[in-house]
Amino acid sequence: MPIVFAAISPHPPIILPSVGCAEDRKKVAKTIKALEYLGQKLKETNPDSIIISSPHPDWGFNVPLFFLASGFEGKIKKYLLGLESPELYFKKGKEVYEKLDKNKKYALIASGDMSHVLKEEGPYGFHPDGPKFDKAFIEALKNKDIQTILKLDDIYPEAGECGLRSFCFLLGILEASGSNWRAEILSYQGPFGVGYLVAEFVLNNA
Repeated sequence: MPIVFAAISPHPPIILPSVGCAEDRKKVAKTIKALEYLGQKLKETNPDSIIISSPHPDWGFNVPLFFLASGFEGKIKKYLLGLESPELYFKKGKEVYEKLDKNKKYALIASGDMSHVLKEEGPYGFHPDGPKFDKAFIEALKNKDIQTILKLDDIYPEAGECGLRSFCFLLGILEASGSNWRAEILSYQGPFGVGYLVAEFVLNNA
């Protein structure tokens, strides 16, 4: 079984010690603590390769990798995703799994933020779709309700999220792997009007 680790990570540069001030980082201390925990977990699984997906270049990859894969010496495969449907990226995830070397161990990281319209003072103001989307995604993830997750873009079109396609890509890989996974929500915060979700997938590969 090649999948030994899977997680959802936010990617705001503000959580990096080189970018965010101490006051800002204090506001997202739970997010940072959860990511540091996942970094230790990934290290313990000792993967041969890391597969990371993101809707953004640069910080979309660099922020999660800073916390989760600092010092990792294997080959890191990056998937930059576009704006096609969540269903398409769910299928792409399945296709990626089929091409993996089944004799190697892989860690999966889905990089992405939740809604960007959680607060009036946030980057894009407030829209009720924002908090509704975040709540619905978290509940569907806990319930392994992939069909609902794939439709959330249509249900809450003004949510202003950026991570759904990345999350669906990871879910496609897990689905194809046959792993009996369950998602644990380690942290969810939105002090700056953008939702930051940190989730770990507990994998039962027996």
